Amino acid sequence: MITSLNPYNQKVVYEFSELSTAQLEEKLKLAHSTFLSWRLGPMEERVECMRSVAGILRENKALYGKTITLEMGKPIAQSLAEIEKCAWVCEYYAQNAHRQLKDEIIKTDASKSYVRYEPLGPILAIMPWNFPFWQVFRFAAPNLMAGNVGLLKHASNVMRCAQVIEMIFEKAGFPKGCFQNLTIKSDKIPSILESDIVKAVTLTGSEGAGASVAATAGKNIKKSLLELGGNNALIVFRDADIQRTLEICVQARFLNTGQSCIAGKRLLIHSDIAEEFTQRLVEEVAQLKSGDPMDLETYIGVLAREDLARDLEKQVYASVAMGAKILVGGKRDKAFFEPTVLVQVTRDMPIFREETFGPVIGITVFKKDEEALALSNDSHFGLGVSLFTSNTKKIESLIPFFNEGAVFINELVKSDPRLPFGGVKLSGYGRELSSHGIREFVNAKTVYIS
Repeated sequence: MITSLNPYNQKVVYEFSELSTAQLEEKLKLAHSTFLSWRLGPMEERVECMRSVAGILRENKALYGKTITLEMGKPIAQSLAEIEKCAWVCEYYAQNAHRQLKDEIIKTDASKSYVRYEPLGPILAIMPWNFPFWQVFRFAAPNLMAGNVGLLKHASNVMRCAQVIEMIFEKAGFPKGCFQNLTIKSDKIPSILESDIVKAVTLTGSEGAGASVAATAGKNIKKSLLELGGNNALIVFRDADIQRTLEICVQARFLNTGQSCIAGKRLLIHSDIAEEFTQRLVEEVAQLKSGDPMDLETYIGVLAREDLARDLEKQVYASVAMGAKILVGGKRDKAFFEPTVLVQVTRDMPIFREETFGPVIGITVFKKDEEALALSNDSHFGLGVSLFTSNTKKIESLIPFFNEGAVFINELVKSDPRLPFGGVKLSGYGRELSSHGIREFVNAKTVYIS
């Protein structure tokens, strides 16, 4: 059995039977047969179905939000916002897919030459628990609109979310087999990837999982897209608007109880304002409301599993043993970890070098812009960075020197359907969202007519 455990009260909320080998094979065959017809269907049908998905999401937002909160502990207000964002990405692709996939005319010696964007087939999506609806929809919306079909292997602790998502697509009018949830454990992934039916794979998860999946995909000459970890820096220059920057930094680090790959995890502050900024940050963090994730006023919930809270505790206290100092927080109670701020953080500490997946932020002080740049780039990850300044023209000149997938100025790093999303280095490769995302899993077919 696959079990969902409510991390707030440690009670079992859902149990699921794993698919047998025969059942899994039947689902793969259904994906293949559905693709053969879906790929040739009119764009108008896809648009209608995708808009219907958006409507169903909004109509049942309270129910779906509750499902997220029960399974992984996200504060309910943030779960509801996640459902709204899923509706947005569906509407975005319903409106823009036709333009993004239209034939690209290219003038050559031919009487006519162009590029067609054609779907590949069934795509396997291996998705994480931290945004159990959003991560799936940002894959599903562009790929179904492109004419592909989806096979979802979701994280084991959010299988009810996965089940509900499959039901949403069927209720919206997508043909049976267009989007299927696979109730399986991770040991079944290699055999699925090796199937001739599956044409590509996308994974959002850990570095280890990404490396394993990419190796299997590469061995079978199949395209993969990896969205892995992040260790984003929040760089506060001396001329930043302190109050607005404080508000953004708190959201960037503590949203979803800090469980986000794109969260700002390393806070780099110019020495001229470090004392004032740190004091005000501690005051803000101390006021964050922790408690029952089902309470609309709760901002800090529990981590999705108790072992994740224990891992975070080890990172914090290993850093303290190396000289870091806790200004607020630092205590754990089962899956709950207090929102925590550490100072005197240096490059060699776990809190700086490793990805921290929880409500903890470490502060490092810099004196020169070049030092901030070096500190930011001193990471195995390269998902994004946030820069805070009142002189955006000057800071724009630094953008080419940040080895990141995204640079946000005076804003937290976030995913937006209109912009490509992805990283470099150990944060992965490939891009989701925007026109870049919808073209990741298509065949760019050259047509030349003499």
